Amino acid sequence: MLAPILFFIFAALCVAGAINLLVQKHPINSALSLIVVMGSLAVLYLLLGAEFVAAVQIIVYAGAVMVLFVFVIMLLNAGVEERLPHTSRVATMLGVPALIIGLGIGAGLIAHITGIDRIGVGGPRVMNGENLFGNPQAIGHLLFRNYLLPFEVTSVLILIAIMGAVVLARREE
Repeated sequence: MLAPILFFIFAALCVAGAINLLVQKHPINSALSLIVVMGSLAVLYLLLGAEFVAAVQIIVYAGAVMVLFVFVIMLLNAGVEERLPHTSRVATMLGVPALIIGLGIGAGLIAHITGIDRIGVGGPRVMNGENLFGNPQAIGHLLFRNYLLPFEVTSVLILIAIMGAVVLARREE
């Protein structure tokens, strides 16, 4: 009985953090809002029974990646975002399709939660009687055997991004 209530509380907190992320004018405040989103997602993973994925969400994303984001933001000395006069027109033009798509996704989620649609994808995959959703051994097997190349490419891309931020932030003397 408590799990659905917690789900809706943390789902609302996650959506509110995401909206706050978009409307903030200062990049540091946006990064802090993203930490709220990632923390809420970790609680949602816990409610799904994926303790390992929740721990990775906190340690890797809310911890390491957000420290990296804040480091790069401070290294670049990013101030308050400047708004140009024509950006409100562009936001209005893009807002209508985004609102329609968001309402469609919301209606689909409500239909799925209430059980109106019977086409659903079902629960977590089960192989050999073992639940693989959030299983550390299954995640490690997939990450370091099946998806090793994308994992390493992502690591190199993050390293290149850090080096680019340092080069951009370097002051000429």
